[in-house]
Amino acid sequence: MTKAEKTAISPTREQDFPEWYQQVIRAAELAEPSDVRGCMVIRPWGFGIWENMQRQLDAMFRATGHRNAYFPLFIPLSYFAKEAEHVEGFAKECAVVTHSRLEVDAEGKMKPASPLKEPLVIRPTSETIIGASYAKWVQSYRDLPILLNQWCNVVRWEMRPRLFLRTTEFLWQEGHTVHETEAEALEEAQRMLGVYETFARDHCAIPVFAGEKSESEKFPGAVQTMTIEAMVQDRKAIQAGTSHFLGQNFARASGIQFQSREGKQEFGWTTSWGMTTRMVGTVVMAHGDDDGIILPPRIAPTQIVILPITPKEETRGQVLEACDKLAARLRANKYADLPLEVEIDRRQFGGGVRNWEWIKKGVPIRIELGPRDLEKNSMELSRRDQPVKDKQFMATGEFVSRASEILGSIHQNLYQRALKFRDANTRTIDNKEEFYAFFTPKNLAKPEIHGGFALAHWNGSREIEEKIKNDLKVTIRCIPSSSPESGRCIFTGQASGKRVVWAKAY
Repeated sequence: MTKAEKTAISPTREQDFPEWYQQVIRAAELAEPSDVRGCMVIRPWGFGIWENMQRQLDAMFRATGHRNAYFPLFIPLSYFAKEAEHVEGFAKECAVVTHSRLEVDAEGKMKPASPLKEPLVIRPTSETIIGASYAKWVQSYRDLPILLNQWCNVVRWEMRPRLFLRTTEFLWQEGHTVHETEAEALEEAQRMLGVYETFARDHCAIPVFAGEKSESEKFPGAVQTMTIEAMVQDRKAIQAGTSHFLGQNFARASGIQFQSREGKQEFGWTTSWGMTTRMVGTVVMAHGDDDGIILPPRIAPTQIVILPITPKEETRGQVLEACDKLAARLRANKYADLPLEVEIDRRQFGGGVRNWEWIKKGVPIRIELGPRDLEKNSMELSRRDQPVKDKQFMATGEFVSRASEILGSIHQNLYQRALKFRDANTRTIDNKEEFYAFFTPKNLAKPEIHGGFALAHWNGSREIEEKIKNDLKVTIRCIPSSSPESGRCIFTGQASGKRVVWAKAY
């Protein structure tokens, strides 16, 4: 690699995408593996991104009538046994508490002491424990709908962990609602999928395909699972959010019944929906480059960082005072209805060291301000969505008035770039040979970045799904919410009413 090609992150995306991802997370100080296998420590910068996602999603939930509550971490094993399909779907991922108390044995080692009367499952999801409360709360149609959400952690025993994308413990929100009618519950599930699609597009600058999961890919116990699927830069899919129409399955299992308007006892119609810290990893993989992450402005913990240039001690105070005044003026402005997040990096490292730290962290705008800039009443501006060496000089007053506009431009640029990439790597395929070639790397020993999203007809057969999964590690990501398009299944020649999205996925 020549000096001109040197990047902050090694290896590059093209050389080794999985390792690039790990190095980007390390360089940006987003998270690190914990001493507990499969778990992670989320560092302040990474947690700051999640906090912004959480706040913004929470506002969207509240705007659609939902309120937050909290339910127990521990779920009695008997609750899972009531919903057979659900427990079967999660059985291999469950962590189970069987004892309480520790005691010292004869060899001086700690061991569990008291077996529990009933094992407790550490929540992998909360449909069953929340259903137990809803069964107490719901007596009449007048008690409906119940529209609740909770922010919490869940545990799913993960065999192949990857920071943010798959960890044994992760953070998420899970919405759980009960409705009087099937139509209302279906409308709710679709509405919340729309919230996720809007959040991905307008807050994370990520285009997604929205649609329904196939029967084999749906949430255990659900009647219908809907999803948003994002493409990241190795052309694989990430399931970024799901919304489930549960019908009356969980209501029957939990005993959620109400007296109808006609005086009859009926079971409620329920939904659940969730988005996780996986979205942080999705942003990294969708927008990052070989110098680090690139953050969409709405979710960046710091949107503008000001780097004082103080080569001489006698001008240091003057420069820092100017930086403070600039920061105050910027914070008086808003982007997306919130005050601008501005930070001044006063650390007395070399300017290059500080600059590269913020590049790797993905801050949307970097401002350098030194004695010469004060004389000219200007500043040096760098945008993270542009090549790192690109800089422009701008009058201070002009920047203050245009800062929000520039942040909006960065968001739009990131979205259009991601959309262009997705569309360029989405192919309409009409025969089996082309499909297999599309998803087969040229270098089997060390596969290069290949494939993407394939739009292909499918006859609805679960056996075909399994064969493609076994042959190519490719799955149906979603059945898009688009108009019917009759055709022939490319694997069997049988009739097909719609193309589905196939891809390799995380």
